[in-house]
Amino acid sequence: MNGFPNDAYRACVEEGVRRALEEDRAEEDVTTASVVPPDRAASGRVLFRKEGVLAGVLPFDETFRILGGGVETLWVKREGEVAAAGETVCRFKGPAAAVLRGERVALNFLMRLSGVATLTASFVRAVAGTGVEILDTRKTTPGLRLLEKGAVRAGGGVNHRMDLSALALIKENHIRIAGGIDAAVERVRRNAPGVGIEVEVTNEKELEEALALSVDRVMLDNFDLADVEKSVKRARREKNPPYVELSGGMTVEKAAKAALLGVNGISVGALTHSAPAADLSLLFEAEGG
Repeated sequence: MNGFPNDAYRACVEEGVRRALEEDRAEEDVTTASVVPPDRAASGRVLFRKEGVLAGVLPFDETFRILGGGVETLWVKREGEVAAAGETVCRFKGPAAAVLRGERVALNFLMRLSGVATLTASFVRAVAGTGVEILDTRKTTPGLRLLEKGAVRAGGGVNHRMDLSALALIKENHIRIAGGIDAAVERVRRNAPGVGIEVEVTNEKELEEALALSVDRVMLDNFDLADVEKSVKRARREKNPPYVELSGGMTVEKAAKAALLGVNGISVGALTHSAPAADLSLLFEAEGG
């Protein structure tokens, strides 16, 4: 479940960048048009002010491709690599006006996506050596899901489900409407045969109901760590144990402790809904022409 077609990603990048450039009215940059001669050339670099994981290379480059003008980039770091504080990740050269028109949009994507990758990497480091996967959620910026989920991957995380068609995830409201876990699971199996099923459970009783139905995955929602350990041991007694996912109010510290309790994955909504932007700068180093 942690992949998506390259052509879909590229289409999302192009659409997102075009919208952002239109929003910024980059072709009508009155400051640059007034101050910068059209034949003025420039070169420079993009650097991390604080250590982080690089993500968003493609939308950065796409910004200048769409704007035109012949801006060239040379990436010193690759997507998913760690950059130290003060380290250059990209060098560029081209018309100064073109760089200035696209600077903010290009950096916005790079900062946002590198922020997601950096936060993801901090969770991945916290569970290192345990085999536990750090999972993202659908709590993404509307229209930018593929980009943000790509950034999660750059940080070492795993994409959970890309959209509502990818997996039948039966949550609290589904259970209420169906009249119970067993009824909800039965309806999925009848109406969507072959689709994987995950059930969100909030207590031991619901876990027993889900296990009795031999579902593929169970999500322990907001379980105390003591209850997580007990629930994992219970699930492992099944002939075909389900994938056990933990979710709810996850911090790096809590994830590190939970990873020692035997869960398969830990889902973290904050990876995409609360990641702070990476601190980057684009600096001109030389001009000529």
